[in-house]
Amino acid sequence: MADANSRPATASSPSGHGFRWGRVVLLVITAVCLYVFAPSLAEVFEAWDRLGEVHPLAVGAVLILEGLSFVCIWELQRISLGTTQWFSVATTQLAGNAFNRITPGGGATGTALQARMLTDAGFTTSRAATALTVQSLLVTAAVAVMPILSLPAIVIAGIDVPGGLADGAWFGAGLFITMLVLGGLLLGSERFACRLGTMIEKIANLFPRETPLKGLGSRILKERDEIRHTMGEQWPAALGAAVGRWAFEYFALLVTLYAIGAKPEPWLVLLAFVFACVLGMIPLTPGGLGFVEAGLTGALALAGVNASEAVLATLVFRLVSFWLPLPIGAGAAYWYRRRYPSKRTVERRAARV
Repeated sequence: MADANSRPATASSPSGHGFRWGRVVLLVITAVCLYVFAPSLAEVFEAWDRLGEVHPLAVGAVLILEGLSFVCIWELQRISLGTTQWFSVATTQLAGNAFNRITPGGGATGTALQARMLTDAGFTTSRAATALTVQSLLVTAAVAVMPILSLPAIVIAGIDVPGGLADGAWFGAGLFITMLVLGGLLLGSERFACRLGTMIEKIANLFPRETPLKGLGSRILKERDEIRHTMGEQWPAALGAAVGRWAFEYFALLVTLYAIGAKPEPWLVLLAFVFACVLGMIPLTPGGLGFVEAGLTGALALAGVNASEAVLATLVFRLVSFWLPLPIGAGAAYWYRRRYPSKRTVERRAARV
């Protein structure tokens, strides 16, 4: 009788109850944001009938550039993990990226899923979590520094920067400094690394697993030192991959604009691109859905692109960078599980024999 009465108490513990309400609140906020941005989303998708205006060769170029952007992410993750397993890195990244696109909460959900998949491929959880965190910091710092690097060229060329884009450049500078501070804390502070491990542990335990993670913070310290050593030897490649991840995607947007007949100022388009990328990091909607569509359309208009061209370019850009990776990620997850089945799948297969 005592055991029977104890189970309901455990199921309705404060922490579990709080977590459920936290998810409800997040879903409500996501729904409100999508409702607010519904007109912007509708406006972008209304340009669907105009996709024929984009030159077919340009479409191929945009797809290649977006593909190269993903290759840069894989290279950076490969360096961080200290491995040559391209298959595991590429398929798990595609699956995690797709999962992030359909769940609110920013990149945390996709990162947690990829970390768990990497453990099935033979990586330790602490190694995967630390490597993905380092990769995320480098990539975010790279996009934040892009507007700073563009300012000298804008000044020399005497380009008039609209107030909204100028504010975005200053925001990028602040974000870059923040990433430097976080990176320094991760690599130099044992307390910060332990707390980061605890946070990742809590997120990872949200997914069903037979044995919950414990003590990840202490294990991350060892992995951090190894990754710091690895990065020290391959920092040029890691830096190039972090910059290339955004550079190729920026060129994809620029090619799209030229392909529909627009004649934008490339440096202003770069500021608009960075502004859209930052909006995509807002964890209130999956993949920044709504935020990016509204923000990129408006930013391109500030960059000198007329309204109709800005809407069409935004549609093409989001189709390639947001929607197309969804089915690709699902296929990558299936392909990955064919090679690395989950423990439950292995146990079921063994039970049948």
